[in-house]
Amino acid sequence: MERPNSGEEGEGDSPNETRISLETAAAEADDSVPYIGQRFLTHEAAYELYSGFAKQCGFSIRRHRTEGKDGVGKGLTRRYFVCHRAGNTPAKPFDDGAKQQRNRKSSRCGCQAYLRIGRDAGAGGLEWRVTGFSNHHNHELLRQDEVRFLPAYRVISDSDRDRILVFAKSGISVQQMMRIMELEKCVQPGTLPFTEKDVRNLIQSFRRFEHQEESVDLLQMCRNVKEKDPNFSCALLREENLQSFTWALQVFLNFMNRKAPQTILTDQNKYLKEAVQKELPNTKHAFSIGLLASRFPSWFSAVLGGHYNDWEVEFYRLYNMESTMDFDLGWSDMVSCYGLHGNRHIASLFASRNLWASPYLRGHFLAGLTALPGVSKIKDFIQRLLSTQICLSRFIEQVAIVVDYKDQAGEQQIAQQSLENTILKTAAPVEGHAAAVFTPYAFCKLQDELVGAAHYAYFHLEGNAYLVRHHTTTDGGCNVTWNQKEELISCSCQMFESSGILCRHALRLLTTLNYFQIPDHYVPVRWRRTQAQPSKSLISAPHYGRSYERVKELQSMVAVLVSEASQSEERMDLATQEVSVLLSRIKQQPVVANVSGDSVRRLW
Repeated sequence: MERPNSGEEGEGDSPNETRISLETAAAEADDSVPYIGQRFLTHEAAYELYSGFAKQCGFSIRRHRTEGKDGVGKGLTRRYFVCHRAGNTPAKPFDDGAKQQRNRKSSRCGCQAYLRIGRDAGAGGLEWRVTGFSNHHNHELLRQDEVRFLPAYRVISDSDRDRILVFAKSGISVQQMMRIMELEKCVQPGTLPFTEKDVRNLIQSFRRFEHQEESVDLLQMCRNVKEKDPNFSCALLREENLQSFTWALQVFLNFMNRKAPQTILTDQNKYLKEAVQKELPNTKHAFSIGLLASRFPSWFSAVLGGHYNDWEVEFYRLYNMESTMDFDLGWSDMVSCYGLHGNRHIASLFASRNLWASPYLRGHFLAGLTALPGVSKIKDFIQRLLSTQICLSRFIEQVAIVVDYKDQAGEQQIAQQSLENTILKTAAPVEGHAAAVFTPYAFCKLQDELVGAAHYAYFHLEGNAYLVRHHTTTDGGCNVTWNQKEELISCSCQMFESSGILCRHALRLLTTLNYFQIPDHYVPVRWRRTQAQPSKSLISAPHYGRSYERVKELQSMVAVLVSEASQSEERMDLATQEVSVLLSRIKQQPVVANVSGDSVRRLW
């Protein structure tokens, strides 16, 4: 690149087009800033310089039209590079007979910023010279932390490309790929020169199936798998549109004998949301917080910079609030504190808060899934399979294998707990009873609540109303209502309604009222052990009349025994020895069975 000795005009240029302004004269001191008269050996060199200048200013460029002598033909003599927002995109004409196309929004706004170069006749046509330049934009320019997201600057290098393809073949999810490369390059989350969408597009461009694999009869294959495994069911969608999701939900209802679920958790797909409203009108639709949170780094890390971690802590504080009013007020303060006014992701989250925020979902049964990474893990697993160059038939087989493995793993966990000694953390008899009737997952959750209950105080207000709050606080707390006659308890936190697990506030009151067992209607079928426990047949036999009450009393005593004995090895040895003697004596006693009325029969 050579600086010209004079501002001579190229062929076909008017004096107005080549007049050097004061801005141009100042720019000549820096070759990184385009100016009229600037020379290049190739037009690509001119493009590279203008592109670098544009990135520093906060916009990107694209190649526009080319011209030959007299406008067209006779060799290339002029090239135009324009701002990426130059021109206007007309709306696509609507044609009933044509395939429906998306009328995408355009960023073009008629911006007039440009750079024009022409062949320098004085150099024998071998060099290019800037013959026109304007840096006046009719739109705001982007900040440096924003301009990198423009398509022109989202570039995947050859080395990154190769690593991405290796990751894809090994089954690593796109989110995991991004995190690995961020750690390798020692950059903050969300600051790579490409996005998750770019990676997915790259993987998709390299996904090729052989003709034989494409023509496989997937329906027949699913039928074959179904014959081998009656528990297999799945819905494979060709496209994520309203028609596909509607069909999938109809199939799901058929699987469930037309019984709709209480709640359904999904991602933010707008077509799926519309399908749920149509096919499951009485089902509560909620967004998975796990799926939403997985997008936060790409949405907010670049915008918030070093404040991202503090913002995330504040977000979860708001998410776990009990009052919708407090949530709304806190959200407004959070937006102001972190300068997020106008951020489209923040606006979208707030507009849909009734579908994901905990204060708005209280009272709706979610089985604890909002607090679990389970949904995200399922999606990650599916995405890992789709990220690999795997044929559809193999994909179906893998799904069937993993579903079967998950079922076996759950059954193995329950069986393993039956063989191992359950570790009790409190001396409350209700804990021993919970360990006997709840699944491992549900027991762990209830045990955490039971441990926390010990730190709460209760105050009798009036009638059946109580106030339960942490012993270190002097205000607030939860309102607990207790109906002794029907053994019904409810708490304003609505944890049981949302998860099927009694909260620490309710457990604090039950233990204070000398309850040694969880009332049966607070052990939902979902969290109840499927195997028959030694006491299950006794609990489910109300026809024993007064004996049933004695059975419950005996169960409470046994729960206390287990709880007390587990406090030390000495206690455990003594309890084991004495219970063994007592059990031997009991087996020597005759069995009396109730036949009808007062008649009895003695069995030996």
